[in-house]
Amino acid sequence: MTQPSQLRIAVAGASGLIGSALVRSLRADGHEVVRLVRRPARTADEAEWDPKRQYVHASGLAGCDAVVNLAAAGVGDRRWTAAYKKELRDSRVLGTAALAEAVASLDEPPRVFVNGSAIGYYGDTGERAVDEDAPAGEGFLPSMCVEWEEAAGAAVEAGVRTVFARSGLVVARKGGAWGRMFPLFKAGLGGRLGDGRQYWSFISLHDEVAALRHLIDDEELSGPVNLTAPHPVTNREVTAAMGRALHRPTLFTAPAPALRVVLGEMAGDVLCSQRVLPARLLDSGFTFAFPTIDDAVGAALR
Repeated sequence: MTQPSQLRIAVAGASGLIGSALVRSLRADGHEVVRLVRRPARTADEAEWDPKRQYVHASGLAGCDAVVNLAAAGVGDRRWTAAYKKELRDSRVLGTAALAEAVASLDEPPRVFVNGSAIGYYGDTGERAVDEDAPAGEGFLPSMCVEWEEAAGAAVEAGVRTVFARSGLVVARKGGAWGRMFPLFKAGLGGRLGDGRQYWSFISLHDEVAALRHLIDDEELSGPVNLTAPHPVTNREVTAAMGRALHRPTLFTAPAPALRVVLGEMAGDVLCSQRVLPARLLDSGFTFAFPTIDDAVGAALR
């Protein structure tokens, strides 16, 4: 089916790193974007929603060709106390369920529901490369990702094409986990984490946005799709790439025991290895603008 020249797209999480970049990209190409906000709408391009109350204002989704959900509390924003782990889960599962049910209830539902997810689904894969056919791993993040994706069941059952964007680490100068690394490396305080042999599956912010738009447009894609660059690298290689790009030494290290003391349970996420490949994205014809770690870091600096 031919896509119309202009789409109406609702975006939840539009103020975050990825969401704000996606909104800019869509609007630059003339698409109409409705931003879902957790307060009364103030402008015509906003619609109110409240994930905790399972509420979505109907006007926000009416007439939309696509709904994109990127709303979620930041995994690395706070130490993983029991209360914050509940917030991490609820922000994903309740928000997804609210949007999926709202999408399913429409007389004319959107053609596609793109729901955020993460490569945390796979858990620690060590040196083993995995793609979308791999099963879920074990632990808090994998179990949360499973619930996150299952929460979209209402949209799937309603026959709406539903895609789960399993994103890797997004390389950006400001915002997200990577944004917190740039000042450290620029100050000459960057270095490997643990032994540095763990794989990090990354993606440039440019390619993350392009991939999300590809998921909206490609009518053959549904289910899980990994949003990671095709060449995962180790933390040692990331450290070296950051040092090269910023022309700084990378002599500091953060030993694994110290990370566990400082970060608590979250240290397991920092130290685990995830070698994730974007098999379905590549098979669908997507082309990465910044496929290597040097490309991605360079793009973030520009």
